[in-house]
Amino acid sequence: MDYTQISTEDASHMLATIGVESIDDFFTNVGEEYHLKKLLDIPMGISEPELLADIADLAGRNKPAADGEMVCFLGGGVYDHFSPTVVDHLATQSEFLTAYTPYQAEASQGALQAFYEYQTMISTLTGMEVANASLYEQASAVAEAVLMAGAITKRNKVLFASEAVHPDTRQVIRTLTYEQPVEPIRLPARDGLVDLDALADALDETVASVVIQSPNFFGLIERVADVVKLAHDVGALVIQSVDPISCSLLKRPGQLDVDIAVGEGQSLGIPMSYGGPFLGFFACREKYLRKMPGRIVGMGKDANGKRGFCLALQTREQHIKRERATSNVCTNQGLLALRAAVHMAAMGRTGLRKQAELCFDKAHYAANRIQSLDGYELKFDGPFFREFVVQAKHNVGKLLDHCRSRNILAGVPLGQWFDGMDDCFLLAVTEKRTKDEIDALAEALETV
Repeated sequence: MDYTQISTEDASHMLATIGVESIDDFFTNVGEEYHLKKLLDIPMGISEPELLADIADLAGRNKPAADGEMVCFLGGGVYDHFSPTVVDHLATQSEFLTAYTPYQAEASQGALQAFYEYQTMISTLTGMEVANASLYEQASAVAEAVLMAGAITKRNKVLFASEAVHPDTRQVIRTLTYEQPVEPIRLPARDGLVDLDALADALDETVASVVIQSPNFFGLIERVADVVKLAHDVGALVIQSVDPISCSLLKRPGQLDVDIAVGEGQSLGIPMSYGGPFLGFFACREKYLRKMPGRIVGMGKDANGKRGFCLALQTREQHIKRERATSNVCTNQGLLALRAAVHMAAMGRTGLRKQAELCFDKAHYAANRIQSLDGYELKFDGPFFREFVVQAKHNVGKLLDHCRSRNILAGVPLGQWFDGMDDCFLLAVTEKRTKDEIDALAEALETV
C-alpha cells in the first residue's frame, strides 16, 4: 500500500470540517505541559541505498542465539528449541501469512481445518476434552482462565498456589482484573514448591480458582494432584499453566483432574524473536465449553454430505452481544496456532517425547556439572524438568557478563523478581544444547 502524506490543504480542510482553525486549537484539551516545545531530533532523509546499508549495519550488531552465534541457556518462559524447516515453509505461504480475522470464516476451509487440527492436538497433548483456537500468550491465557473460573463458580478469590507462578503472569492477572471484583492472593513457596499447608489454610468457599504452574517458574515439578484435591474439596477450580513439551513426558493436566489447562506454545515451532509474538493455548473440561474465551472450530458435513469446518463458538463481542462476550481475540493470532499445528504434526508423538527426554537428560547433566564446581549449588532439591536455579557465591551480574563475553547466555538473574535471590540465576537446557556446549558453560562459570 502506498503512503501519501497529508498536504497542508488536506489538513486545513479537515480542521475546518470539525470546526477549529488550527492544530493548536485542536489540542486545547491537552495540558500545555504536555506540548512539545522544540523540534524532534530526527536526522534528515537519506537515499534508499544508504538506508539499506544503515539497516544492515544495525542488524550486524545483533548476536542471534537461534543461529548459533550465542549459546543460549536462557529460559523463564522463552526457549531455544528446534523446529523442523517445514514449519517456516508452510506458515509463510501467502494464503496463511496475510490472513486476518475470518469474518466469513467458512470461506477459509483450509485455515479452519488447520485450527481444528491444532485444537485436536492441544487436547491430546494436555489430556483435556476441548481446546480453543489459541490466545495471545501464556499470561493472558491464564488471566482469561481466571475470569472464566470466576464466571463458572460465581466467586471472586484467586489463589496463586505459590510465588513460583511466573511473575509476568501474576502481573497480567492483576492488570486484567483491576477494578473488577476479583481478589488475587499470592501464597509463599516452600523450597521452591507449593506450600500445601498454607494453601489449605487459605482455601474456603469464596475461592474461585487456584492457579498453579508446573513445571513452575523455577523449573520444579509441582505436586499438582495434591493441589487439585485441596481445591476441589471447597468447590474451587484448578488452573494449571503447563509447558507443552513436558506433557510428552510428565503426567498431563487431564490425568491430574485439572479443570483448565493453559500455557505458552512458543516451544512448538515459534522462534524466540526478541520475545514475541507468541501463542497461548487453552484447554478445559467439556462441561465448561460455553464459558471458554476465543474461538472454537468445529467439524461437520455440508448440504452435500462432505466434511466441512465452521466456527462453532465465537465469544468475541463483534460476533455476539457485548454483554455475553468473554474475550476479544483478533488480528492474525491464528498464524501462531498454525505454526504450532505444523510443528506438532511434523514432530509427531514420538518426536515430542524424544525432545522432552533430551531436555530432561541434558538439564540434569548440566546441573550435575555445575554443582560439582566450587562456589555453585542448586537452590532447590525438588525434581525438575528442563530448568533449574543455580545459587552462586559470585556476583550474578558479573558472572553472566563473563559468560556473555564467551558467547554464552548463561541464564536469567532472579533478583529482579524475588527478594533474597540476588545470588541466583535460572538456567534452561533444551535438546539443542550439546555436551560440548554444556561443558563450555561449566568451564566459563569455573573461571569467573
